[in-house]
Amino acid sequence: MSNQLPFLPFALPEIGEEEIAEVVDTLRSGWLTTGPKAKRFEVEFAAFLGDPALHCMGVNSATAGLHLALEALGIGPGDEVITTTHTFTATAEVVRYLGADTVLVDIDPDTLCIDVSAAEAAITPRTKAIIPVHFGGLAADMQSLLALAERCGLKIVEDAAHALPATSGGRVIGTLGSDITVFSFYANKTITTGEGGMVVTRDSALAERMKVMRLHGINRDAFDRFRSKAPSWYYEVIAPGFKYNLTDIAAAIGLVQLTKLRRFLERRQYLAARYHDALRSLPLILPANPSNGDVHAWHLYVIRLASVAKVTRDELIQALSERGIGTSVHYIPLHRQPYWRDRYRLAPEMFPHSDAAYQSMVSIPLFTAMTDGDQDRVIAALHEALG
Repeated sequence: MSNQLPFLPFALPEIGEEEIAEVVDTLRSGWLTTGPKAKRFEVEFAAFLGDPALHCMGVNSATAGLHLALEALGIGPGDEVITTTHTFTATAEVVRYLGADTVLVDIDPDTLCIDVSAAEAAITPRTKAIIPVHFGGLAADMQSLLALAERCGLKIVEDAAHALPATSGGRVIGTLGSDITVFSFYANKTITTGEGGMVVTRDSALAERMKVMRLHGINRDAFDRFRSKAPSWYYEVIAPGFKYNLTDIAAAIGLVQLTKLRRFLERRQYLAARYHDALRSLPLILPANPSNGDVHAWHLYVIRLASVAKVTRDELIQALSERGIGTSVHYIPLHRQPYWRDRYRLAPEMFPHSDAAYQSMVSIPLFTAMTDGDQDRVIAALHEALG
């Protein structure tokens, strides 16, 4: 129909002329791979987090960052790493990269983050680490997790792909007492570099290992080799490393995006509050707000159908699609994915909270460039489908 409204995507990055100009400047500089802008991005990211003791390392994806983190912690064959079933497969697959076993546990039904009691029950003599996932931008119960890790001698690697700039206990994610935190800058995240991520730690030894391993196990990074007064051709390979460095082209986008993050957060908070107000009368379970004055990053706005709803999740997705509104589902739990299900003999009844959430959840549009009018379309469509 000619008067049909344009399709409203589930997510869309907000890229302005400033990001474009910074990328053009990078292209003109002749330094396209890891160089001065990647260094600047790391420094400015640490400054944003507000902790001068932090080591920040840009990587080409959060998946790469998680892999580097576990490798640096010495995870290997015979070890177990606990994480939530309610996440993207990257969180769990990096454990398998290292020959260790992934142990999946259920989620808290309110926050959709890892259930701390389930994690504690899953600990065995082989357990070496826990990877909590800050779902949708809401921090997991880090105080309880850190206490558990200290009590049991475990490492904590935070999957903070959704969590910039969320807080836990009044502290920004990335500055807590965990061993390593990994952020994502994928295209739909709260800031983007297209593809990319940042690994954060206070531990100098872990930082040094990850820096070496992110670029082929070479003991000097590319930027140092090409600016050093020592012969630029000389380097030493001290381990069989990976190719996980962040390019200056990507970092150029990130440098500008970082300056906009506070505005982006305010917009996401505003849109989330509008959804809260407009949808509370519908047969829905709305996302949990953070407790104790903490900050929710609002990467996602995930609604769940209440038991009294007269439509199924898939029918609701179809109804929104017919009205030109994009949605997603976060996530198809890992216990339902063939590899994880079959390898570890998993069944839905082992994860009742995650499975119930999966069957009732829809992620609706939430991105900084959406207008109030765009959001009103989503709200009206939900009232039509559920009212």
